[in-house]
Amino acid sequence: MHEVQAVVATAKDEPVSVQTIRVPDPGPGEVLVDVVTCGVCQTDLHYQRGGVSDDFPFLLGHEAAGVVAEVGDGVTSVAPGDPVILNWRAVCGQCRACRRGEPWYCFDTHNADQKMTLADGTPLEPALGIGAFAEKTLVAAGQCTKIDGAVSPGQYGPLGLLGCGVMAGIGAAINTGAAQRGDSVAVYGCGGVGTAAIAGAALAGATTIIAVDIDAQKLQTARGFGATHTVDSTAEDPVAAIQARTGGFGADLVIDAVGIQTTFAQAFRSRDLAGRMVLVGVPDPGTMWEIPLDEVFSRGGSIKSAWYGDCLPSRDLPMLVDQYRLGRLNLEGFVTERISLGDVQAAFAKMTAGEVLRSVVEIGEAPNP
Repeated sequence: MHEVQAVVATAKDEPVSVQTIRVPDPGPGEVLVDVVTCGVCQTDLHYQRGGVSDDFPFLLGHEAAGVVAEVGDGVTSVAPGDPVILNWRAVCGQCRACRRGEPWYCFDTHNADQKMTLADGTPLEPALGIGAFAEKTLVAAGQCTKIDGAVSPGQYGPLGLLGCGVMAGIGAAINTGAAQRGDSVAVYGCGGVGTAAIAGAALAGATTIIAVDIDAQKLQTARGFGATHTVDSTAEDPVAAIQARTGGFGADLVIDAVGIQTTFAQAFRSRDLAGRMVLVGVPDPGTMWEIPLDEVFSRGGSIKSAWYGDCLPSRDLPMLVDQYRLGRLNLEGFVTERISLGDVQAAFAKMTAGEVLRSVVEIGEAPNP
């Protein structure tokens, strides 16, 4: 048993606090990880606000990279000393999605069986089955994606972002949206996930990439990740602006990284005929849109949601690590600030205000390669 420091949400809408928690030694199929860095993600704030469930207390954090400390019986995919990115899609291989060859939709993903607890023994619910705002965390082996090759101490923070938000955005473009060479792509919302979708469209070879937001600084940042055009939707109608920048037709692929009624409707109408639309922004419960079925039929194409960018970690994370090392994916550009465990509540406020792409919590000491 290990006693470590971690960030815990004890009650709905109450400020998070750094507390001592207890982390078990790994059992069969489990891995103990020394967490080096963890990004502050909107999902962690949803947990604090009670938007995921009421199963407080929550051990927050999930967008992480670290080093394997110990492995349980039967674990062969990683070994002590391996640098890893944590993911929350450890596929089961047995559910109906896995059996039909679509493991990125796995309906029964694995988490660690043993519970981490507060010092008094109260069980903790780890965010997305990970709980990585902690010096150590316990996960299922499949939640660890090994990073091949040397990793310098400064690279853990950027690489850890592939564990959630950056993967969600890139995957919305490449996997769900099937962006390809020569496509036109429009992205509504240039926060962390939307900016990652822009980066994904650029990786896929899209030649017209239109960023839409209400914040001039975010639009300028989007250009650094591959946007060829920007639209300030407070100054011009974004649907007309996208059409004007695509020969009057609309984009081949439109991604809504905001998830509100207004942007969803605008994204729907920004597509070319037979165009694709992807919703990756998480809507608040009860968000509604009256669907004009005649337009759904007459426009053709598709409307999809992206769960974690339809990511298969064993396939996608190593590929994106390679793209990063080749200089084609600017992961460092997502890191706005590096902070400590005690700064997470302040980071939530900065994220809500749109002041950061990602705050990265530096937790443990990274080994020299």
